[in-house]
Amino acid sequence: MDIEDIAVPEFVEVESDERLGKIRSLFERENPKGIIVVEDGEYAGVIGERDLVRSRVEDDTKAAALMNHAPEVDRREDVREVARVLVEGNVKVAPVYEGSKLYGIVTADAILHAVLENLDALTVEDIYTTDVVSIGDGAGVGQAINRLREHGISRLPVVTDDGRLTGVLTTHDIVDFVVREDERQGKGDRSGDLDRMLDLPVYDLMSSPVFTTTPGTTVRAAVESMMDNDVNGLVVTPADDDGFVSGVVTKTDVLRALTFTQEEAMDVQITNVELMDSTITREDVRESIGQVAEKYQEMQVMHAHVRFHEHKEKLRGTPLIQAQIRLRTTHGQVAGSGEGYGAEHAFHVALDKLERNVLELKGVVADERYRGQLLRKLGEL
Repeated sequence: MDIEDIAVPEFVEVESDERLGKIRSLFERENPKGIIVVEDGEYAGVIGERDLVRSRVEDDTKAAALMNHAPEVDRREDVREVARVLVEGNVKVAPVYEGSKLYGIVTADAILHAVLENLDALTVEDIYTTDVVSIGDGAGVGQAINRLREHGISRLPVVTDDGRLTGVLTTHDIVDFVVREDERQGKGDRSGDLDRMLDLPVYDLMSSPVFTTTPGTTVRAAVESMMDNDVNGLVVTPADDDGFVSGVVTKTDVLRALTFTQEEAMDVQITNVELMDSTITREDVRESIGQVAEKYQEMQVMHAHVRFHEHKEKLRGTPLIQAQIRLRTTHGQVAGSGEGYGAEHAFHVALDKLERNVLELKGVVADERYRGQLLRKLGEL
């Protein structure tokens, strides 16, 4: 299936010198999945709602300073490849070209609608993220913003002191609140108001009750729930306890699943691939992960996802990078993360942690196997 029938010529666009204040209002008024940025009539980049969640960005900041480069796709490109482009570009919208002319856009939602009837074959358990980043209901909004940015995510389950799920805070909640406050306060120096907003407890902004799903639910049912409730993700809870957070499943997780292959070579997906410099290649990443996986030969890797995130800090011009590696295997999920100056350094720090976790998983399985053998022998006495 290609995207010819799901790409649309209508989209929201702004000039590269447009102010952040107006862009926030566009998201609030028109609720787009992303805004196309143009410069001198030519496509320049994309702004997603996540890009607006920065604690110290002024309303006069220009669109050019916020935009990301979403790879251009052909109108007749395969859906799976476009899904990969969106995931690896960490965006929900991409510009679609017909020849050399900008035709329109394709969105993550349009792709999910197109493949919806095929998603019964997967369950949430096959694709959801178990290494959850959450936040306490008394934490400040500023702390939540930092956590969202640090981990490159768009939602935080909010939990009580005893770890029970009480709400969810998303980038949309924060942007919506900031826009409403801007409209209420009007123009002028609002630095004091910004500090006050950052100190507010997340309890005041979070959405509640929370839309949830269970590991055994089909991906189709989960996506339908997201679309019916106009959310980009669901908190995953056990079937018998909707107050305990098992994980999170998002539309990005579903898009990533569309890219899974049956090829002999390990399927490795890299988000923010542009942060990889000349010292490391996609093949280096694949080979290194394969070598770690071979240390536990009974474990088969079905999919590997590597995500790079750039911090502001630099050392002699080289940025501090966070690398996260997550494997979906026949023995569940296993992950590793780390930071370093440059993508190669960060990747190998994360790889070392992944290797330790793989070996630990191997030991746990071996211990369980030994325990089972011992119990059987005792039962024979």
